[in-house]
Amino acid sequence: MAVAVAVIFILGIIVFLYTMTPQFGQNPKGERLTRIIQSPNYRNGKFQNKHHTPQLTEGYGYTKVLYEYLFNNSTTIKPTESIPSIKTDIKAIPLTENVLIWFGHSSYYIQVDGIRILVDPVFSGNASPLPGGTKAFKGTDIYTASDFPEIDYLLISHDHYDHFDYKTLVALKPKIKSLVCGLGVGAHLERWGYSPKVIIEKDWDETVEPENGILIHVLPARHFSGRALSANNTLWASYLLQTKSRRIYIGGDSGYDDHFARIGKSFGPIDIAILENGQYDTAWKYIHMQPEEVLKAFKELGAKKLFPVHSSKFALGNHAWNEPLERISLLAQSENVPLMTPVIGEVVELDNPRQIFKKWWKEVK
Repeated sequence: MAVAVAVIFILGIIVFLYTMTPQFGQNPKGERLTRIIQSPNYRNGKFQNKHHTPQLTEGYGYTKVLYEYLFNNSTTIKPTESIPSIKTDIKAIPLTENVLIWFGHSSYYIQVDGIRILVDPVFSGNASPLPGGTKAFKGTDIYTASDFPEIDYLLISHDHYDHFDYKTLVALKPKIKSLVCGLGVGAHLERWGYSPKVIIEKDWDETVEPENGILIHVLPARHFSGRALSANNTLWASYLLQTKSRRIYIGGDSGYDDHFARIGKSFGPIDIAILENGQYDTAWKYIHMQPEEVLKAFKELGAKKLFPVHSSKFALGNHAWNEPLERISLLAQSENVPLMTPVIGEVVELDNPRQIFKKWWKEVK
């Protein structure tokens, strides 16, 4: 018994020390924490969703969910072949062109009205704090920080590892002019060497108003946050980009809720809705949407085109890797919804309404 207790104690110390390494970030404190406490979205020591949002659906337990994930024997959860991708020279794209480029999962580049925007970049090949814990699918990890020009605005939806990657953000640091995130996230970034001058932390329903013709509305999402042993001490968010020529909704990670209808009513018409569609499960229905809910959210936003993300790079759910795109494609076809499904790295021409996208996932096993 004494030996077992000693082993557990030592393992506990090792885990604790590991969570103190830089990749886990920093908890908010000082003036940052004071501002957080004053937020109407912060109650009982944590940020809260607008409505009750348990991480697990009623009737599910963490032990069962973890067991099913670790011992899923399905051969379809990851592709056996390489995912197709295109290595676009992003630096060579004229600033006058309005484009969008997806890098798999929820990382993408938007260039619109002369402004360069990067969202949730993860280019380390891993979406876990453990080395090799959640590896990117073969063929998906072809971009690095060196491939990018200077970025006017880096947007962070929340601080989970598959959206907020330590190695990537440290490498990108010299290229970031401004970074927009939810309350508290700046604590991580300052530990990683970012200057407080470039970090813009906002609460829900606040707006960043630069002088270059763009408004960045920070809006609610239905999710959660946390790194290391902390939970919900930083704010998750969605965004509405309002430029001279168009409006683009960036949904981040979110379960379905009435915020989509409210955002559509307040900010419509929306040209493109970028919504998470992947890594879902009935066991966590409140924090991630099923494809049917994605389509419902799209309609409530009143958007013209749907761009589904959060798939095709990391296996974080127990569904087949290509199921999210297949299901949303069939739903969109039945509802006559314009769907954007580019290959990783493909240039989406925002000024070309006739651009055609292939159902590329059908060609990959």
